[in-house]
Amino acid sequence: MESSVSNAGPYRLLSPLGKGGFGEVHLALDAEGRTVAVKVLHPHIVADGSAITRLSREVETMLRVRGPHIAEVLDVSLDGDRPYIVTRYVPGRALSTIVAEGPVDDDADLLRLARGLAEALVAIHDAGVVHRDLKPANVMLADGEPYLIDFGIASALDLVSVTDTGAVVGTPGYLAPEVLEGREAGPPADVFAFATTLAFAATGRPIYGQGPAPAVAYRIVHHEPDLTGVPSWLVPILRDALATDPAARPTAGQLLARLGAQRPVVPVSPVTPAPASAHREEETVELKAAAAAPPADPRSPSEIAFARRRDIVRRRWVIGTCAVVGLLAATGREHLPEASLLLLVVYGLALLIDAMFGLAVKEKGRVILDLSAIAGSVVLWWVLSTFFSTFILLLAVGAVLFALGVLVLAS
Repeated sequence: MESSVSNAGPYRLLSPLGKGGFGEVHLALDAEGRTVAVKVLHPHIVADGSAITRLSREVETMLRVRGPHIAEVLDVSLDGDRPYIVTRYVPGRALSTIVAEGPVDDDADLLRLARGLAEALVAIHDAGVVHRDLKPANVMLADGEPYLIDFGIASALDLVSVTDTGAVVGTPGYLAPEVLEGREAGPPADVFAFATTLAFAATGRPIYGQGPAPAVAYRIVHHEPDLTGVPSWLVPILRDALATDPAARPTAGQLLARLGAQRPVVPVSPVTPAPASAHREEETVELKAAAAAPPADPRSPSEIAFARRRDIVRRRWVIGTCAVVGLLAATGREHLPEASLLLLVVYGLALLIDAMFGLAVKEKGRVILDLSAIAGSVVLWWVLSTFFSTFILLLAVGAVLFALGVLVLAS
């Protein structure tokens, strides 16, 4: 396995996404150019042989877990000095980040979040895995749908061996009492964390308060949660899930069943019943609208995110080269007029060919960008060469080359 900073095995690491108790997560590309999330384990985890052994035993189970609300484990490598775990990349925002801007105060959105997390826990627990670190930072929201990340890692690593090395397993405000007291923690611990996470989303604050970790842990074990601000339809479900006794908590499947019976409260104004013919006309209109609707994008979220990033990079490249070509052509107009015109012609032909490809694949934005860049380079060439001297333009070229050199060295 390669040990360079920019790679983990066959995966090219692009940029860090975050850091946790077990490792640092990177946005990466696989061998086929698809975006994934790669968690490179911390050195103190790698040095703990018993932790790596336990993780190895759980890998096969983790690879089998699948669900619509889970960032599935795609690949694992525990050999060498840089073990890593690869999961599906979810191009969204963490629940903790979203709630920092304000709680989820819409009943429909809150119910959607609760059902999605409950479905994720059902899939994980059915596979025999315990998440053990469910918290707002490990819940990603993409287009309003929740996705649970980092499942199975905290459970797979031995609690005692990991904490002995200094890592913190879990966040105190979301850990079940049995975890804080050192007792065996199973699926009920995830149910407790589910309730604390959902209450945080609904209220915008930790329901056991803030402060030093020992103080928060004491309140979890000995005090009742503060559910002020939680919608009334959700309070009974959360109270049952927050029971101090793990055996008294509902299972993830029971939570999902109870949430399935819930309906968000929507104010309804009285209306006069429509005749049957009107209903038939409405159904016909709905069927026509459904037939006219564009088909859903068959690509995965990671492929869509990669395509968007590719378009952004290409747009910046075209705009940047337009400015550089216009500047270079203007600099050589007085003393090297043939070279100046040749540069503009070659650049224009290259973009014109690219625009033809864009026209063939029906990418209207690509064609417009290419044609605009051709026109922009010519206009910039004329403006700069008309109003600025060759000396000033040479200074500008030098500044551009210096800036490019700094960027290359920085990258």
